[in-house]
Amino acid sequence: MTSVQRLLGTATVLASLATFTATALASETALTSNDERIARGFKIAPVPLNLAGLDRDLVGLGSYLVNAAGGCNDCHTNPPFAPGGDPFAGQPKRINVARYLAGGTPFGNGIVSRNITPDRKGLPAGLTLARFVETLRTGRDPDDHSRLLQVMPWVVYQDLRYDDLKAIYVYLRAIPSIR
Repeated sequence: MTSVQRLLGTATVLASLATFTATALASETALTSNDERIARGFKIAPVPLNLAGLDRDLVGLGSYLVNAAGGCNDCHTNPPFAPGGDPFAGQPKRINVARYLAGGTPFGNGIVSRNITPDRKGLPAGLTLARFVETLRTGRDPDDHSRLLQVMPWVVYQDLRYDDLKAIYVYLRAIPSIR
């Protein structure tokens, strides 16, 4: 193989790689549009949603963030999966809808995950939007501001945009309340 052939071969590979990368990026951009995330959020919501008086787009986006990105079910649902539906045991995933986001997962040292379903006033975890955002931004326990939430990954969620935190909150308002 001559050096010209090698050079042409390398150029062809680079051109193919550039085309693949551009296509992948365009596809990724399309998949991460808000419309796509909102639609996906509705598709993956494991419980019926009450949209009365709520912004539909925020509910869908919030569902996407809670169910596809945030992993909220893993700690705030006890147990997180229905019998026979634990993907970590090689079973097809089935969320425990009877206890969805109702808390109760013990982590030791008296730490138990909080029920984040709506209270009687329709407030997730009994918190106003401002208090909810403050909790996720600062990690301060909403019941005792002198304590930091030791298990809640607030250090990650604090960097979400306000609109994303609001979408999570609105989604939590739309899910069934569990006492």
